[in-house]
Amino acid sequence: MKYLGAYLLANLGGNASPSAQDILKIIGMNPFLDVDMEEANKVVEALKGKTVADLISEGKKKLSSVPSGGSAPAAAAPAGGAAPAAAPAAKKEEPKEESDDDMGFGLFD
Repeated sequence: MKYLGAYLLANLGGNASPSAQDILKIIGMNPFLDVDMEEANKVVEALKGKTVADLISEGKKKLSSVPSGGSAPAAAAPAGGAAPAAAPAAKKEEPKEESDDDMGFGLFD
């Protein structure tokens, strides 16, 4: 990810097709990050001939197919136009009595 991030930063800086050396210059600015020329070359080769806009649109297409954990829809409406069964009535919640555990003192009283 750091190599891709450096590639995108170089592109944002005006370099239409950053090289592996450009990527290593950006990553090398941080003394806590290790740099690997082989990894930088892999990123450059994988992105050769592609624009950042193309990469983003490809990524959006891929993300749209990823399930996001939403719940399944409830039962579909019957085809005959019949009304669905009524939902069960919600239970009426009884009001809770306040306890005197705090001896009448609240946090913001």
